[in-house]
Amino acid sequence: MEILLAVMIGTLYAAGIYMILRRSLVKLIIGIILLGNGANLLIFLLGRIAKGAPPIIPEDSKVFLEAYSDPLPQALILTAIVISFGLQSFAIVLVKRAHKVVKTDDLDEMNATDEYS
Repeated sequence: MEILLAVMIGTLYAAGIYMILRRSLVKLIIGIILLGNGANLLIFLLGRIAKGAPPIIPEDSKVFLEAYSDPLPQALILTAIVISFGLQSFAIVLVKRAHKVVKTDDLDEMNATDEYS
């Protein structure tokens, strides 16, 4: 399972970087989304995939006696999802506004912005 996730993370990162390097702004947004999903899977994989009990220590013991699931990667993934959603929504609004002003989504045609001011 971990090898499959590692391959999927590599694929998401490669596809995301490839899409970011394209000339279209829509492909840029798709690349940002792919990179965000790859980062979330990477955090999930680094947190170790383990089925276990919630991390609650009974009153009579001072250490965990059995396997437990770590809540920190889950909290980091939730935070990363919220941040990536905010970045994606900002990028979509920015691209929509740029397309409305310049009438194109090609980055090479957007280089000469002096004409549209």
